[in-house]
Amino acid sequence: MPKHQTGDRDVVVGRVARILFTNDENGWCVLRLEPDDAPTLTAIGPLLGVRPGDELRLSGRWINHAKYGEQFEAESYVQVAPSTLDGIRRFLGSGKVRGLGEKRAAQVVDAFGLETLEIIENDPDRLLEIRGIGQATLDRIRESWDQHRGIQQIMIFLTGHGVAPGVAVKAFRRYGPGAVDVVRSNPYRLAEEVFGVGFLTADRIARQLGVPADAPERLEAGALHTLNEASVQGHVFLPEDQLLSAAATLLEADPESLPSALAGLVARQLVIVHPRTDEPPAIYIPRLERAEATVALDLTELVGTPSRGKPIIISTAVAWYQGQTNIRLAPRQLEALAAALNEKAVVITGGPGTGKTTLIRGVVQILGRKDLQVVLAAPTGRAAKRLTEATGLQARTIHRLLEFTPMTRAFSRNRENPIEADCLVIDEISMLDIELAAALLEAVPPNCRIVFVGDADQLPSVGPGNVLADLITSGTLPVIRLDRVFRQAERSHIIDNAHRVNSGEMPLTDSNPDESDFFFVARDDAEEAAELAIDFAARRIPERFGLDPVADIQVLSPMHRGVLGVTRLNERLQAQLNPGGRELAVGWRRFRVGDKVMQVRNNYELDVFNGDLGQVQGIDFKERELAVRFDDRLVVIPPDNLEDIVPAYACTIHKSQGSEYPAVVIVLHHQHHIMLQRNLLYTAITRGRRLVVIVGSKRALGRAVNNATVRTRHTLLAERLREVARSMA
Repeated sequence: MPKHQTGDRDVVVGRVARILFTNDENGWCVLRLEPDDAPTLTAIGPLLGVRPGDELRLSGRWINHAKYGEQFEAESYVQVAPSTLDGIRRFLGSGKVRGLGEKRAAQVVDAFGLETLEIIENDPDRLLEIRGIGQATLDRIRESWDQHRGIQQIMIFLTGHGVAPGVAVKAFRRYGPGAVDVVRSNPYRLAEEVFGVGFLTADRIARQLGVPADAPERLEAGALHTLNEASVQGHVFLPEDQLLSAAATLLEADPESLPSALAGLVARQLVIVHPRTDEPPAIYIPRLERAEATVALDLTELVGTPSRGKPIIISTAVAWYQGQTNIRLAPRQLEALAAALNEKAVVITGGPGTGKTTLIRGVVQILGRKDLQVVLAAPTGRAAKRLTEATGLQARTIHRLLEFTPMTRAFSRNRENPIEADCLVIDEISMLDIELAAALLEAVPPNCRIVFVGDADQLPSVGPGNVLADLITSGTLPVIRLDRVFRQAERSHIIDNAHRVNSGEMPLTDSNPDESDFFFVARDDAEEAAELAIDFAARRIPERFGLDPVADIQVLSPMHRGVLGVTRLNERLQAQLNPGGRELAVGWRRFRVGDKVMQVRNNYELDVFNGDLGQVQGIDFKERELAVRFDDRLVVIPPDNLEDIVPAYACTIHKSQGSEYPAVVIVLHHQHHIMLQRNLLYTAITRGRRLVVIVGSKRALGRAVNNATVRTRHTLLAERLREVARSMA
């Protein structure tokens, strides 16, 4: 076999005999390669633009495929220019260069001989000397040649700087044949415009290219990266002084140089400055500023528009509902139901067992009796499913309610095409981030009622904003807090302990094991805690309670890293629960048929969303695709989207928001000290429906219970709501 090593990589050289498979989106290719002095071999990898007849020099490694045998997995390639007349004829006649078929390629080679490729590269106008080649054909040849050269150049350039080949493909698709020139002139455009390239990667390339540390483009990119990272942490904006300070630290730059960088971003309309009277200006990413302003304006206008239908006689309606359901509502529930029926917009908040679902059923039945259309929605599929089961009325996720259209990459429900509803009930409102809230309110018709339902003591949304807290503190909407735990719920130690934790009290763990649904098992050693948590999830709970360890049990951790982090727990749980079978490697992740997985980014084209749980039903190793069942839908995940799928036997507590599981196993340890907060523990406990097991150190449990500090998120929604309400008064 013609191979040699360069460093720790192998190299093979040969001619492409045929292409077995290619994915035009990510450049992944399977081909047969013919070396001059060895048998034909199979090569796989990101080989965008390769055609039969090409002479290639591949760098990568040999792998042994269980089904297809030995293959060469290419990490990068260089096209070797053919050096014989026959090789040049084959290359030009392969179809790679549009405008030159086999016959015309032979004419060109006959005319120019071994200088053919040099002439096409440096003096293409000479092709007009060939009979049958006019200006239009020459233009096609030039365009095709430039594209072919551009693909190779960006692949070689970026992979040489440590960028994954798949990202190089995205860069070529974004910038075209001149991709290398674009990146050389300003490497930081990669971070702004190519998904998968962050500021640190772009900065490394820039420094290798000799871009000065104080270059304006570097300072601007660093400041923009700082603002984007703040949004990942939940902030809608950053105060100007905090932004400049954090950016200066990241860039190791003189703080005095940052104001000019911020001015540059403002001039390019990449940030928006919102002045404040007694505080530093708020610096926004434009889409987040627009979202916050939209929520404030649209919600205030909605509140000021009369609802459709005749006024409801509350006492009569409530009496009818209580008679229909044979229940008697508590005073605070009566107040909440009256507000939901009377007001244009209302917030109802309360912990587990306080009767929120009973109120939603009341709204559905009473307004349905009045022939008014009630629409139910929630941020996640699992929350929508629970709402459907509780009310008997079909609930949808907010994304599906808004009807995303792949062709326009936008929601089809909007101001011009609003949702058809007389009353919209949104459950699990604590999960609603500012951008989704804006899209939702843009699609609500002006005469529609809206009822926001949620638990204000849970963690805020994963995305930017703190919508529920801001609606409450704005003082512009009626807010009813349900604080009574009803008798049936009182029998649950899960609910009792959730409320104890929320009040700053340690959970009770000394109850009768035969009657309890809540357990704490103390382990100070992190490794011992991990082993025990895995044993509970994989063996003990399934054996004792008859639960499916994959479908019914969820392991929760505050963090990703460490022995008790999600990444390591998933590796060990996969080994326990799904140990056999072929696996598809995607970076550090390994997927097998039967694996429990989670989607971690909204994908509107595939109709799967951040936090959706599924199970791998099949793997196409040739096309590198996963078939994943999400609830009742089988979704094929193509190679480009595999980075959005992660193992999910264990997940972070943040990612579990909006979901309920028959059983949860929560790991808490002083390794997690940065994350140990009361609302985090409260959220984790309320995820369990039948059983909650906490494994870890008592010190960590105590720290979480006693730490009532809530991390401040920078948002101005409450202030904007008050301002708009005053201006419309």
